Amino acid sequence: MTPRERVLAALSHKEPDRVPIDVGGTESSSISGVAYANLCDYLGLKETPRIYDVAQQVSYTSETLRQRFHIDTMALAYEPAFWRTGTLTDGRGALLPALWQPERLADGSQVVRNASGEIAAVMPPGGYYFDSGPAPMRAVTNAAELSRYSAAFDNYDKPPFLDEGWDDMAERARKLHTETDYCIAANLMLHVLAAGQGHRGFEAFMMDLIADESLACAVMERQLESYFPRIDTYAGKMAQWVDVVLLCDDLGAQGGPLLSPETYRKTVKKYHAQLFAHIKKRFGKPLLLHSCGSVYKLIPDLIEIGVDALNPVQVSAADMDSARLKKEFGKDIVFWGGGCDTQAVLGKGSPEDVRREVKRRIEDFAPGGGYVFTQVHNIQPNVPPQNIVAMLEAAMEYGRY
Repeated sequence: MTPRERVLAALSHKEPDRVPIDVGGTESSSISGVAYANLCDYLGLKETPRIYDVAQQVSYTSETLRQRFHIDTMALAYEPAFWRTGTLTDGRGALLPALWQPERLADGSQVVRNASGEIAAVMPPGGYYFDSGPAPMRAVTNAAELSRYSAAFDNYDKPPFLDEGWDDMAERARKLHTETDYCIAANLMLHVLAAGQGHRGFEAFMMDLIADESLACAVMERQLESYFPRIDTYAGKMAQWVDVVLLCDDLGAQGGPLLSPETYRKTVKKYHAQLFAHIKKRFGKPLLLHSCGSVYKLIPDLIEIGVDALNPVQVSAADMDSARLKKEFGKDIVFWGGGCDTQAVLGKGSPEDVRREVKRRIEDFAPGGGYVFTQVHNIQPNVPPQNIVAMLEAAMEYGRY
């Protein structure tokens, strides 16, 4: 089978020739630039990480590594029109979006400012990632005030330094689909709950959901109004060239959902349902949702509103045991992840620990199809390269049907 056929079979709940492998197909199943550079050094490859997700410092995966580790996926992500030579957080070279120009402050932190000079992102001293700056709508007190923030809604989730035009992106999508046989994942960069948290601030928006539901719903509704034209343009130009559509919206924490199932159903779910329905109508492709943490209690809701596959399947979180998930939900949703715990095993264990973990998860998730292998979230900077090799080699060894 080709890589594309293999993933599409899994998405149809069929057993392909082997479990499909994803590293680099999505912004949440990729590899940090530091880990990528370490892996290339370990393998004797002279490659320069190309950082397309600057907040997470995530690198594309090269054709050499896709072939070496039998990877079946590629990401169609927003890109800059031009790249520049820069550095990773450890000082090694990398390619970065040309318009991404962090400013280093006296305390060693890095900040990125928007067109108004306000801090839009910040990396603390010694950090690996950029966090969002102050929430623009943090002082809003009622829904009527949201009309002053049209630009914030319209530009959310598509940073200006990713300034490639739609036609150029569509041509890139066409080439990926017609000149390779990988499964092409459209990384849409759209959120609902996280958008509200970004606009109002995490704590303020979570309080809004309980104490000021009308304001919380107005924020989510207004964000969807800005998303729909973007989705229509994207799908109109590229739907035929992609195989699966990725959305991200974290609903879980380590010990349980971020909000109770009752609150989710009362507030966020209807906006997820509208967004998912619009995307599936316009693209006509399977919908992959990334949601970290313990989402066990929300999986029936996600299935009901059209989620076809779930990532990252955080098996170390509460209620997220791989065998239990497969038994209860395996007929209705595809598990795209959960292949190796990144909290306690991939970065801290031995290669043999990694192999045992991969074997266990594949045995739990793979029977009957409906499974795509990848580690839980992105491979972090602290992961030893020999553990990455052990994980991907074990996925091939134990993933045969």
